[in-house]
Amino acid sequence: MAKVYTPAEREKIIAKVIAGLSKGTPLTVICRGKGMANDDTIRLWADADDELARAIARARELGFDAIAMDALKIIDEEPERVTTTTGEDRTETRIDGASVQRAKNRFEARLKLLAKWDPKRYGELIKHGNADGSNFDLADAVDAARRRAANGA
Repeated sequence: MAKVYTPAEREKIIAKVIAGLSKGTPLTVICRGKGMANDDTIRLWADADDELARAIARARELGFDAIAMDALKIIDEEPERVTTTTGEDRTETRIDGASVQRAKNRFEARLKLLAKWDPKRYGELIKHGNADGSNFDLADAVDAARRRAANGA
């Protein structure tokens, strides 16, 4: 049996969901917190309430932007350096390759998630064209297909 929440409990949960989504935290992670409704309950509430659905969608957008900013911060950070000593007075400082690879992996993982979660804003732009290089207009192609179907072609 599903738990029934009071209006005050529901509002408190919704506020936590909106705050978490705005920071880029996935809904399933937010809903693991103590006293939280499960993610299916949040989705049901959003399905029944257009205003809540819009608030969640906006919070997700803000969260995606927060993840993008986090990715930029990761890639802009100065890589860690390693100091090695050879001999008595020979010291060498170099960039740590493992640190660079870790930062690259963290950056790329965020970009891939953003491309999946918000493809319109963070996905790759795919241009459709004809074999001759001219632009492809989907609406024109659909109209042409409908005309062919209507003419029995």
